Amino acid sequence: MNIMDKIETASQQIKQCGIIAILRGDFSIEDMLRIGEALLAGTVTVMEVTMNSPSALTGLPQLRHHFGDEMLIGAGTVRDVNRARQAFEAGAQFLVSPNLDLETVSFIRTKGLLHLPGVFTATEAQTAFAAGCQMLKLFPMDAFAGGPAFLRALRAPLNDIDFVPTGGVSLENIAGYARAGAVAVGLGSKLVPDRELSSQELTARAAALRQTWEQNKNA
Repeated sequence: MNIMDKIETASQQIKQCGIIAILRGDFSIEDMLRIGEALLAGTVTVMEVTMNSPSALTGLPQLRHHFGDEMLIGAGTVRDVNRARQAFEAGAQFLVSPNLDLETVSFIRTKGLLHLPGVFTATEAQTAFAAGCQMLKLFPMDAFAGGPAFLRALRAPLNDIDFVPTGGVSLENIAGYARAGAVAVGLGSKLVPDRELSSQELTARAAALRQTWEQNKNA
């Protein structure tokens, strides 16, 4: 599979699921695997482990080995080339950044990985798109009371860019983002909180989000 095919395959998997579950915090490997199983049971098949989580580099290869093709496993909070290299070597299948760093964008593309840099303005979005990034993390959405309205306004002139709103997305507003044209959303603590959450609760939360997303994504 060539570089562009690998990027497109990961992109399509994210679009098909619609939800990126973000693990940020001091999770053990056992916790990560249990959470992954619970998410999978709730039909959330895309998971991102942030690089500022203590067990990220040891957890990524074990998640890849455990889930195989059942889940798409990525790395988040990839702020620079050094972290991008570490995530790639640990087996991440896609990378997500809170920022736009063009050196990191260039490096990741040579590795054939989908990269979602973080943007907030039309200028940042166009800069990332011109650098070869089709799918972008729109962040932080909780900075805006009218998040879906902002996304809709941004997409009017930038309708050929795939936006993934992240930060503040929840069961209460996910429908609005789906109707505003997001191709997917990222959820951290609103889906996987730091506190202990039973597998049954996590599966139910994931399933409710997926159901709401599917009901509204083409509305």
